[in-house]
Amino acid sequence: MSASLAMNPVAASPAVTNPSAALLSQLHLEARVSEPYYLQLQRQIESLVRSGALPVGSGIPSERDLAEMLNISRSTVKRCYDELRRARLLVSKGRRNGTVVQGMPHVAPTMRDLKGFTDEIQEFGNMSTARVLERSIVSDRMVASMFNRTSEGEFLRLVRLRMAAGAPMSREVAWYDLSLAPQMVQWSGEGSAYAFLREHCNLKPTWARQSIEAVTSSKEEAEAFGFTAPAPCLLLKRQTHTDDDQQVEYVEGTFRGDAYRYQIKLGL
Repeated sequence: MSASLAMNPVAASPAVTNPSAALLSQLHLEARVSEPYYLQLQRQIESLVRSGALPVGSGIPSERDLAEMLNISRSTVKRCYDELRRARLLVSKGRRNGTVVQGMPHVAPTMRDLKGFTDEIQEFGNMSTARVLERSIVSDRMVASMFNRTSEGEFLRLVRLRMAAGAPMSREVAWYDLSLAPQMVQWSGEGSAYAFLREHCNLKPTWARQSIEAVTSSKEEAEAFGFTAPAPCLLLKRQTHTDDDQQVEYVEGTFRGDAYRYQIKLGL
């Protein structure tokens, strides 16, 4: 038997919509599937938030109220809400104001100048932070060929989760040529790679060859972004060169599609 709830339309003034009614009218938990209730609930609320059906600032039912409405345990609702808070889709405002939908930072940079993630985010008034997921010195034949180096060449490989205002925006994998920038072994991965190259390696990133393609998030990316299912993303691949045309960086960055939009200025 499924646990579900359907509600009649709730009377509201033309300027006010009851966000709880909008949420509850679309919830449907199915007992005959292997997916746990908390994941079903999380997936459906996430869909409502990302579609805009639950706009930013909307209040949602308390854990106790929603548990009673759906005839499920409060711990199930709590686990769902905790996951949505971790994904920065919900935020608690205290006992008086309850739990509300939180807005995801939106970034729409213009593709014209060579900029790193840190500079782009700061331009839109948000604070950029990074979490280093992996850091190693590697020799990789395929990577070396992109830098026109021998297979024995060493590179700093860095996997980072890039965030804006605390929300995960991009998961990037980057390689840096240690024969050109040996000081990069001292870099912790915090802050801007371009700033470190300028200030500590005496190298100036000047131009890059970049491609952008639509992809679906991988398992690792979905986990990093807090997605309950694969979701649309943008994959950026960039080969960055110095002012004397030496390639110093190759990076693959996956950006969440619900927060990133690139703009291109065209002219005749």
